[in-house]
Amino acid sequence: MNRPLPLTGVRIIDLGHVFQGPYATFLMAMAGADVIKVEPPRGDMSRKRARDGDYPFRALNGCKRGVVLNLKTDRGRELLLELSRSADVLVENFAPAVMPRLGLDAETFMKVNPRLIYASASGFGSTGPYADKLALDLTIQAMGGMMSTTGELGGRPLKAGVPVADFMSGAHLYGAVVTALFERERTGRGRALEVSMLEALFATMLPAAGHAYVSNHVPRRTGNRHVADSYVPFDTFETSDGWVAIVAATDDHWQKLTEAMGRPDLRDDESLRHLQGRIARIDFVTDAIADWTTTRTREEISKLCEQYRVPAAPLRDALEVLSDPHLHARGFLSVQPTDAGLVALPNSPMRYVGSDLRPLTPPPGLGEHTDAVLGEFCGVDAEELAALRREGVIGG
Repeated sequence: MNRPLPLTGVRIIDLGHVFQGPYATFLMAMAGADVIKVEPPRGDMSRKRARDGDYPFRALNGCKRGVVLNLKTDRGRELLLELSRSADVLVENFAPAVMPRLGLDAETFMKVNPRLIYASASGFGSTGPYADKLALDLTIQAMGGMMSTTGELGGRPLKAGVPVADFMSGAHLYGAVVTALFERERTGRGRALEVSMLEALFATMLPAAGHAYVSNHVPRRTGNRHVADSYVPFDTFETSDGWVAIVAATDDHWQKLTEAMGRPDLRDDESLRHLQGRIARIDFVTDAIADWTTTRTREEISKLCEQYRVPAAPLRDALEVLSDPHLHARGFLSVQPTDAGLVALPNSPMRYVGSDLRPLTPPPGLGEHTDAVLGEFCGVDAEELAALRREGVIGG
C-alpha cells in the first residue's frame, strides 16, 4: 500500500523569496507538507527575472498555496500572526534585521504558538560581526573561499557557474527544520533556528582546507584538476565533439583506463602505477589522455570508460540535462504545461520508499489562495476580505 509522505499534515508558512528559502520549502512540499507561500503585494522577485524568465520560480514553488499580505500594515502583520497559530513551521530568508523591525521576531511568533518552528536563513547569521552585511551567492562564494580555488592556474578567480551557496544553505535549512520537528515530537516544544549561507558552504572547502593544513600554504587554483592532486587523472578532456570528465580515484582505475586507451606502455610503466608517481608526472599523464580523447567523440570515450569501469562522464549543457532519459525515467523531471509551452520541471531529489513522488502542480498565481486560506485559518469573511483588499492589506 502507498504510504503517506512523511510531512503529510505539517503546515508551513513560507515567507521565503528567490532561491534559498523557497528551495527548502519546496522540499517540504514534496515531502507532503501543506506549504502556504506568503508574498508581498508585488510578489516574489523571482516571479519574473531577466534571462531565465520564471523557470526558477516554477521549479521552486509548485505544490504550494499562494497568499498576498502587506506586512507593512498593522492588519497584515496581525493576519500573519493569526496564520501562525495553526502552523507547524515558519520559514523566512530575509536579512536578520527585517523581521524584528516589523515586530515579527521569533519570540513574538512563539508567544502565539509555542509549538512553532521558526526557521531563518541569511548570509551570515543573526550574530557576529558580519550579521548586517549584505549577502548574495557571489559574495558568499568570495568570502567563503570557494572562488580562491576556482579558475585556471594563473588566471583570475571564478565563481561557480551556478548559485551553490543559495542551494547548499536551502538544503541545510530543510534539514534543520525537519530535525527541529523531530525534537518537537519528543518535547512538544518548538524552537527558533537559523542557517548561514557562509557556514553552509564551508563543507565544500574541506579538500582545500586539508591541503592548506598539511602543506602550510594556500592551495593554488588548478582548473578542473583536483585542488590537492589527490587523484590523477582528475580533469576534463576535449573530444572531437565536446568534453569529457575522467577520474582515476584508485590505482586500479588507472590500470583500467590505460586498457581502455589501448596503451600497454602506460599500463606497464612502474613510475605511473601508483598515485605519487602520477602526481610527479601529472602533465605527461594529462597530455597522454588528451591525445586519446581528441580522436574520439565524447560518447565513444564515455562508453569505453564505462566498459572498463573507469569513472567518466560527458560534459552536458542545460538543454541536454533537461532531456536526460534517466532523470525522466525516475520521475525526477517531468514535462509540465506552462503559459510559455511545455517545460521539464524537477521533483524532490529525496525519495521515501513506499510512497509515490508527489505529483507536481503549478506554482500559485500571485495571491491565488488568499481568500481561501484567510477564511480557513483566520476566520476572515467575504465582507472583510473585500475591505482588506481595498485597503491594500491583501492581494490576489
